[in-house]
Amino acid sequence: MTRLSNSGPEAIYGIERWGKGLFEVLENGNIGLITQHGETTTTTDLTSILHSLEERGIASPILLRIANNLQSQIDKINNGFQTAIKELNYKNSYRGVFPVKVNQQAHVIEKIVEYGAPHNFGLEVGSKPELIIALGQRLATESLLICNGIKDSEFISLALLSRKLGFNTVLVLESVSELELVLKESKRIGIRPALGIRIKLNNRITGNWALSSGDRSAFGLSAPDVLHVIERLKEEEFLDCLLLQHFHLGSQVPDILDVRRSTAEACRFFVELRKEGAPLKYIDLGGGLGIDYTGEHKSTENSINYTTTEYCNNIVEAVKNTMDDAGEDHPIIVTESGRATVAYSSMLLFNILDVTHYEDRETIEIGNDDLRSLRDMRDVESYLTPTRLQECLNDVTFYRDEVRRNFGRGEIGLRDLVKAEKLYLHLVSRMRKVAQGDEWVSDDVKSALESSADIYHANFSLFQSLPDVWAIDQLHPIIPIQRLNEEPTRRAILSDITCDSDGKVDQFVLADGISNSLPVHELSEGEHYHLAVFFVGAYQETLGDLHNLFGDTNVATIEIQPDGDVNLIHEVEGDTIAEVLRYVEYDPLALSNSFKKMVEEAVSKKRLTAGERKTIMTAFKESLNGYTYFEH
Repeated sequence: MTRLSNSGPEAIYGIERWGKGLFEVLENGNIGLITQHGETTTTTDLTSILHSLEERGIASPILLRIANNLQSQIDKINNGFQTAIKELNYKNSYRGVFPVKVNQQAHVIEKIVEYGAPHNFGLEVGSKPELIIALGQRLATESLLICNGIKDSEFISLALLSRKLGFNTVLVLESVSELELVLKESKRIGIRPALGIRIKLNNRITGNWALSSGDRSAFGLSAPDVLHVIERLKEEEFLDCLLLQHFHLGSQVPDILDVRRSTAEACRFFVELRKEGAPLKYIDLGGGLGIDYTGEHKSTENSINYTTTEYCNNIVEAVKNTMDDAGEDHPIIVTESGRATVAYSSMLLFNILDVTHYEDRETIEIGNDDLRSLRDMRDVESYLTPTRLQECLNDVTFYRDEVRRNFGRGEIGLRDLVKAEKLYLHLVSRMRKVAQGDEWVSDDVKSALESSADIYHANFSLFQSLPDVWAIDQLHPIIPIQRLNEEPTRRAILSDITCDSDGKVDQFVLADGISNSLPVHELSEGEHYHLAVFFVGAYQETLGDLHNLFGDTNVATIEIQPDGDVNLIHEVEGDTIAEVLRYVEYDPLALSNSFKKMVEEAVSKKRLTAGERKTIMTAFKESLNGYTYFEH
């Protein structure tokens, strides 16, 4: 593959900033996927992969998983800690675990277990269903199976019994009452547990997950509760079972200083618990290794100010220093990096179905007999210059609104209103051209002009595939995957296929920061114009809902070979309408029979012919078994 100079698309979309060396623009204008194979790399055309999948009958929208990226991230995190341990002369090892809640999909978990086996990479679960998933995996001998979350007797007994099968299962105590339940079940079935204890730290992080940290966090034990648990374990002669100390900062920690401060505070608890007689072996520092979605490299909600290497070094050094100062042996370091493990491995590919243009390219003829407001609006073009853009925008908005008020009062008719609307769009599109690239245009004016961007109607459901974008304003890089060797001449926001005004994306990661619109290309006749949303492997699949009954998309997992060949290693067909209807308690067969009765009644009353009956029943059944998304 021949790559294109980054002077064009890179200056617009900032691919090098957020792409982590995983993507580049090819000479043909398509996005290329860069895959590392030892000392060599391959570059694969993403559009060619998409076309190959569509030829197989796997239609857009598609969730594309790249197995190579998943393996690369598992290796990167584990190797990062191993390198830090060696360089800092740390006297113990690292054991990572993947939190199943971050992506519970079967093929993802299977691959994580497979790729993690050489590193003794384990799993973390927070519910009985997740525990069942974990117990169905053949974890490596030294891998941890950490059980967090609120646990009932059934959960506890299954976790205890799993130790008989060779699982290194640790029950983490989330509350004082949970300890009593664990003691009861342990005595009942005669198995001594491996216990952990979750502590609340005083240090509180910034960002979307601030409430996961600090002494007001929902989970974990306060200092008095921790001491109470220690005393109860001593009374019951179970203190020797307490092997792990755990805390959790949140899914994405933006500031490395918070990581270091929290680690140091956790280590102080660890030292004191050992002084109380607890034979702690593991210090579990929870999740938090973040993703730089924007490429800004700073402490913000959608970025981070550190690298994976720096994260590993800071944790190892902080644990080592505290333990050395206290004269304690170094514990095994555990982290629960979920987002950083899987986010890079998945992307959402979808096509644009239609466009709503907010402009009028025609010159609108306004005569002397037209309304004064229309004539005044027309005259704005005569003083349209960069230095007077704010004034022009204010004027055309005022005159347009005046015409709207007149229409609302019944003083003018529809044709005058249409003239005003078309003239307004024409003048705003002229203003956008004047504003392009002019450094003297204020951000407020640029933002106002961007608010009249086109709407590109996209074939996906925001609520199903990108729920965090809707719920917490999560940013994901979004770009066209083709025609990047052409200058994008339009600005757009994205509207999904649901009937909901919230089903839109209007915040985009660009080279010069976050924008209210995305540079896109004018659609060509008959073209299937595709966009990709990157880094969607964490949380998005399992958080999605059935808004408007749009179900799961088609899923394809690929593996890119060292010679550049692409193997489709796993496929999951997206939900059919019948499957989605079952989720909301409908019986597709009953619906079909009910519809058939109505059709028969229409035939008997001569409203339908026998041939029309066949046509309408065929259409009903095909729809029932079809994809929930737009099909070409």
